[in-house]
Amino acid sequence: MIKPNIQLNLVNDRGKEMLHIRIPYDPVLIREVKKIEGICWNTHQKVWQVLYEDQLLPLVRELFEQLAEIEDGGLIGNLTQKAERQKYQEAYLDALQKFEDWLKSKRYSPNTQKTYLDALKVFLQFMQVKPLAEIDSFDLIRFNNDYILRKGYSSSYQNQVVNAVKLFFQTIENRRLEIDEIHRPRREHRLPNVLSKEEVKRILEAHRNIKHKTMLSLIYACGLRRSELIQCKLTDVDSNRKLLIIQQAKGKKDRIVPLSEKILSMLRYYYAEYKPKFWLFEGRQVGEKYDERSLSNVLKQALEKAKINKTVSLHWLRHSYATHLLEAGTDLRYIQELLGHKSSRTTEIYTHVSTHSIQKIKSPFDDL
Repeated sequence: MIKPNIQLNLVNDRGKEMLHIRIPYDPVLIREVKKIEGICWNTHQKVWQVLYEDQLLPLVRELFEQLAEIEDGGLIGNLTQKAERQKYQEAYLDALQKFEDWLKSKRYSPNTQKTYLDALKVFLQFMQVKPLAEIDSFDLIRFNNDYILRKGYSSSYQNQVVNAVKLFFQTIENRRLEIDEIHRPRREHRLPNVLSKEEVKRILEAHRNIKHKTMLSLIYACGLRRSELIQCKLTDVDSNRKLLIIQQAKGKKDRIVPLSEKILSMLRYYYAEYKPKFWLFEGRQVGEKYDERSLSNVLKQALEKAKINKTVSLHWLRHSYATHLLEAGTDLRYIQELLGHKSSRTTEIYTHVSTHSIQKIKSPFDDL
């Protein structure tokens, strides 16, 4: 008597390893396959399937070895590939850990660490089972063309990934990838978003809650980044000298910015009501920093109350601070110091959005 054939295969279904069992229609075989815990019928592919586990194979063979011929060549091949993938994935994870340790030892900011590690992880996932020692510049070019460009990712993301991969191989693998052949995008030159003084006033006066009002006001009054406000401690406010000390901001730099009597009065009123213990603005728990997402929600609520229908971010307040200083006649060098810019070229971008001089220009249209 000729035994029917049963085909076993291993399939990746949405990240899960599924064992596919293809059997001919036979009441006896169907009765046996239903004995497998968790088995179900895949109507689309016309196979029985179950989540793969190593102990399944002996069970399947025991159920069917007397009833059918078992074809498991595809399964064995896939299991071999799975073992290979697992071996390389372990090597990749080890490499990622070494890169993370290196970034920490060099005191890269948490945001930069996350950006570089996420970018490197995407690249290594694209490589799948290629040994690190065999990855070369052509693989990076292929990744750039077949993944980044094909999926339409932004030029800034493309640069992040290329820079992360380049730094990883240079520091951890002790070799350089030649990236000159990669068509790097031209850097986009976008103007900063700026609000008018009237719009800023409406935003800052929108909240009745003194804590919310003071946080937004301090960002604008001192040109702070969101992270700088969150990191402010009580001891950073020097009320006698009317200064705010910003410690270890972007680029690991300290700087000081002046505090007007108006913002100092607001800070005193806020302190009297909330009495923070350590951080200038604390969360619900004493001694806990205010959450960055909550701060963004504070701005969102202010925009709704002020009826400003623009996609304003907290950084717009910083841009507006710099632009309004420039329009008031403040020297660009002082603005550079106040903002903590390393290069004056970064600060010069505000000259392109300042309307102080532009508004004085008379259009030839008016003479027609």
